[in-house]
Amino acid sequence: MEMATIWWLATGAAVAVELFTGTFYLLMFAVGLAAAALAAHAGLGNSMQLVVAAVVGGGAVFGWHMRKIRRPTAPVASANKDVNLDIGETVYIEHWAPDGTATIKYRGANWTAVHRNSAAPSTGAHRVAEIIGSRLMVEKI
Repeated sequence: MEMATIWWLATGAAVAVELFTGTFYLLMFAVGLAAAALAAHAGLGNSMQLVVAAVVGGGAVFGWHMRKIRRPTAPVASANKDVNLDIGETVYIEHWAPDGTATIKYRGANWTAVHRNSAAPSTGAHRVAEIIGSRLMVEKI
């Protein structure tokens, strides 16, 4: 059996295992195996094929890892506008209770609003910053 065939079979096996495990890094490793198969088709020796597999696969894994590190992390689901469309909406608070909460009418229902910052709450327009259960965490606009 030729080395190119072995590399292509290893590539297929890595992709199949990736489909079962769901690790994207294994797909990057499969890219390195495919590069080694192409090196075998080009007529490079076995040691060069291994070097190509290591450099391309390792480089792809490293590049993907660096991309993940540089990407900003998404906020928690309770404060993520992609998950909860109420985040960023404006509510009006007429008065605050002594315990630091306010009852407001929002979307046809009564909600408990809590000031998110440690600053003294004030009346007026506020922005919904986070929703925890039935509590709106708000910030002054």
